[in-house]
Formats: sequence, structure tokens, C-alpha cells
Amino acid sequence: MVTDPRLNSFDNGATLAEALATAVANRLAAGCNDNGKAVLAVSGGTTPARFFKALSVKDLPWNKITITLVDERFVPPSSDRSNERLVRDALLQNAAAGANFVGLYHEADDANEGAEIAATEIAKLGQPFDVVVLGMGGDGHTASFFPGGDNLNKAISTDQTSLVLPMTAENAGEPRLTLTLPVIVNARFVALHIEGAGKMTALEAALGEGDVRDMPIRAVLRHEPIELEIFWAP
Repeated sequence: MVTDPRLNSFDNGATLAEALATAVANRLAAGCNDNGKAVLAVSGGTTPARFFKALSVKDLPWNKITITLVDERFVPPSSDRSNERLVRDALLQNAAAGANFVGLYHEADDANEGAEIAATEIAKLGQPFDVVVLGMGGDGHTASFFPGGDNLNKAISTDQTSLVLPMTAENAGEPRLTLTLPVIVNARFVALHIEGAGKMTALEAALGEGDVRDMPIRAVLRHEPIELEIFWAP
């Protein structure tokens, strides 16, 4: 296991989910107190479901909080592959049903046009975001920064001015829409949520030497300055 000082380890996924929900809730509450509003960007996949449920019952001024997505497949919310659908089913429930939601998917001819529409909507939220919660695949991808992605170099450039880009990659399935690196790393707080021995192995590799493009999570882990914490459970 890595000894990175940013790593928070937990005995199981349930304990992790509650700790992460508490950390995120505290940041959102601070944002609402300081600025009258807060923005949270979350990731999809199978890992965050318990975290979503734990966060959904937190006592927060949800009407002042906007939730958006780190990335999305270019599929409508009716698809079981949709991250928006996951968020609506698992997070926008209980107390969090009062939150505002801004998705990345919009009807468009293709993902390129969809990314342009999404970028316009994301721009309206203002920056920096208060919290970004990332996941990571076993291949070292995060957001839709996939190794071999057609727009990977653009998406992970610290000079990128586009807020949302389309992404196509061999291992991505459908075309994707993703927030770009500056949107993510400039957030007031970034959490990397991973579970399982395989993800720890991938994290160890990502924290080692190697090309960012081989394991794009490195673009986040190596960025300075960034307020980043890693939440892991076996």
C-alpha cells in the first residue's frame, strides 16, 4: 500500500462512503456559507453508489447546491449507461432531492456538438467548483481521460480553455463528454474515491514514474497546487 500522506484508508466501503460524504458535505456547507452557493461535480461507475446514498441524507441547504458530472457517456438519461441516471437514482434523493442538477448530455447531432452545448451550461456555474469527486479505472483513467483517447492531450493540458471536450477511446465504449483538467484541478477540494486491491495496485503505479498519457490520473496526482485527498477501502 502506498504511503502518500493524502491517502485515507478505511476498513470497508461503507465506512469510506460515510467519511467521504461527511468530508464533501462539510466543503459544500462552507461554500454555501462563504459564497451563498456551492457546486459539486461527481463521477459515475459502480464505486460511488454508497457514497451517493450517504451524501443524500446530509443536512445541507441543498437548494443552494448544484450537482454536475465530471464526465458522461454520450447517451440519453434513459440509458442504463448514463451517469446522469445514476446520479438521479442514487444521489438526488432524500434531502438532496432539493439540489439543482446540470448534466453534460444534451441532444445533439454528435458528441462534438454535445460538448459545446455542455460547456456553455458548465460556464454558467462559475469556477472554481467547491468539490470534485473522481474515480479511477484499473487502466489509470479518470474522468474520460482514457489512454489513447483522441482528445487526451487537449483534455489534460493545463492551458486548455475549453471546459468540456468530447472523447473517443478504444476502452471507453460510447463517445464521451468530459470536464477538462483545469476545471478539475482548480476545484477547492478534489477527492479520489477508489476501492479494491486492484485499484490500489493501479494507484501505486500511477504514483510512480511514467508518462502521464499511459495513466492519465497522473495529470491530477502530479498537478501543483491542488488540494487532493485519496479515499480507499479494500
